[in-house]
This record gives sequence, structure tokens and C-alpha cells, in this order.
Amino acid sequence: MKRRTVALSLAALAVLTLGAVAAYWLQREKPPAPFSPSLERGVVVPVADYRLSGPYTHDNLTVFLVHGPETLDGKSFLPLQEALELHKATVYETEEVNELTIENRSDEEVYVQAGDIVKGGKQDRTFPYDSLIEPNSGPVAINSYCVEQGRWARRGEEPAAYFKSSANNVGSVHGITFVGGGGGRSAQADVWRGVGMTQDKLSKKLGDSVKAEESMSSLQLTLESTAVRKAIEPYLKTLGSTPDGRSDVIGYVAVVNGQVLSADVYASRSLFRKLWPKLLESSAVEAFIEAAPDRKFDAAHEDAVRAFLTHAEGGEGHSEAVTERTYVLVRKAGQTMLFESCDRSRNNLVLHRSFLGNPEGESNP
Repeated sequence: MKRRTVALSLAALAVLTLGAVAAYWLQREKPPAPFSPSLERGVVVPVADYRLSGPYTHDNLTVFLVHGPETLDGKSFLPLQEALELHKATVYETEEVNELTIENRSDEEVYVQAGDIVKGGKQDRTFPYDSLIEPNSGPVAINSYCVEQGRWARRGEEPAAYFKSSANNVGSVHGITFVGGGGGRSAQADVWRGVGMTQDKLSKKLGDSVKAEESMSSLQLTLESTAVRKAIEPYLKTLGSTPDGRSDVIGYVAVVNGQVLSADVYASRSLFRKLWPKLLESSAVEAFIEAAPDRKFDAAHEDAVRAFLTHAEGGEGHSEAVTERTYVLVRKAGQTMLFESCDRSRNNLVLHRSFLGNPEGESNP
């Protein structure tokens, strides 16, 4: 009996010892605590430190460049479009409407901007938030919305299991604003409504339907149409080279019909330059939609642009989690909004500031 008691005591001690050792190593390998979004943001260049140049104008679209210091000096990112073109990343279909997965196989971080459209899969999608995908990441879940209705199968020769390209961005235009989120039905309905409005307005402006036979509801196919490309080409030709030769540009402001439409400012100058063509195309589409030969408006002035940026910066904020890596801080001030994408791995540094105006005076959702 005594031997049995001793044996049991030794066994218990062994279990306790093994448990303590396991707990020690588990503690050493313990993953970071779950991330809770915070109103505390990290390093950001304030509006007061922006220097504006311009105006640079074609027809009813005016651009101001934002000059200033960068907070990620010399840092290089792969925008989603470039990563897909170079086959360094893949966005996969998941059979879930509001979630895709992305895998980064490169040695650089892949930057996904809110509003980027991915073409293919079972439906074209867009992303509601900015996201950073780690180098050699493995599959990472990413929220998405449909910018196409009805289709849930392969389209023509496009792959159904993954998305082949990301050539366009809905940005702050086309009546689509990502607020609140996470893929709720009401938000998805708002996106579809914005897509339909854009297609209808473009068709009316061009005097012919811009809906593609392959998929009448696809915003991406509409933006690729010959008629739309021809319509925005003068804007791109006149304004496309605007940042050339200016090494300190960190963003731009778009003004349509004399009223501020949007602004995008980045922590990295090289990231802005890579994104510039896609950003300009998005602004050009909106400008074309709103253009009217008999419409009168006052020219844009730097004072009004700076007042808009300052007003948005002072808005009341709330935050939304995106991934364990990034979150977005949203500020609202009347008809203006500011989305600040914060990078948790860099002490909440603000990677991208997206300012959104409402020229038509409609309430934001």
C-alpha cells in the first residue's frame, strides 16, 4: 500500500512537472493577444504639414498634388494589381460571397486598397478595407463585396477558382462608400445599388448601354468597355503625368465641378506613384459622369481644398477591426469622412488616409 502511495505521488509529481514545463514552453510560444481596435493612431502626417500644388485641370476634373514628408521612408510595397500581374500573389474563390483568401508568395508586403476590384472567380468582388498581406503569407482571409449580380459560375475562359486581375478601383466614386461593415446584407445591397447607378449614368451619358453581354451586372466589364475607356482617355492623357518629376508627392486631391470629391494620402511616396494610374482612372470616371457642357461652376481654389481636408481631419472617430494586422479609424464631420488605415505591426502607423466628400449633398450611408 505504501509503495502504491509513493508511486501515485511520484506520478502526480511527474504530471505536475510535465505540466509546468509545458506551460513554460507554451508561454514562450504564446501568440499575441487578440487585437482590439483602438482610437489611438500612430504616426501620421497632419493636414497642417501638407503642401498643395496645382490646380491641374482637364474639363471638369481638377487635381491638386499633396506634398510632404513620408513616414515610411524608402519602403516598397506590391500593390495588388502588380502582385497579380507578376504572379506573386493569388486571390482565391472560397464559395463565400463576402470572404475570399489571398496568398502572398513574394518577399514584399502586398497592399490591397479599399475599392480594388478583382475580376473572375464566380463573381467579381471588391474589398471594403485596406489590408497588408505579409510576405510568404500562406492563405489569408479577406472581406469582400460583390460588384456583380446573378453569376455564380465560370465566365467565358476566366478561371472560376481564382481572380486573374485587379485593374480598377471603385474608390470614393460610383456611389459606393464602405462604412460599417463586415459584409452585411444591407451593405452588399448598397454596393449593388451603387453599381447599378454607375452603369445607368454611364449609359445615359454615352447614349448606349455599357453593360457587357457576358455579364450585364459586372461593373468591371463596364469599366473595361471601349466606350468608357474612350470617354475617360482625355482626362488620363492630360493629367496622367502630373506627378512626374516631383519627388515629394504623397497624395492627391480630386475636385469635380468645382467641389472636392476625394483625397488619398499615403505614408509611402513610392506606393502613391504605383497607385496613381488606378486612382486617376477612378476620378476620371466620376468626372465624366458628372460632366455637362452647360453646367457652370467656380474654379477650385487651394483654400477651399485645405478647408475640406482640415474639416474631415477634425471629425469624430470610431474604429473598425479589419485583420490582426490592420484596422481602420473612421472620422465623420458633416458631409465629409476620413478613413485612416492603421498598421498594427508598425505601432498603428497610418498607412493611408482616404478623404471622402459628397459634392451632391446626399447623406452618406
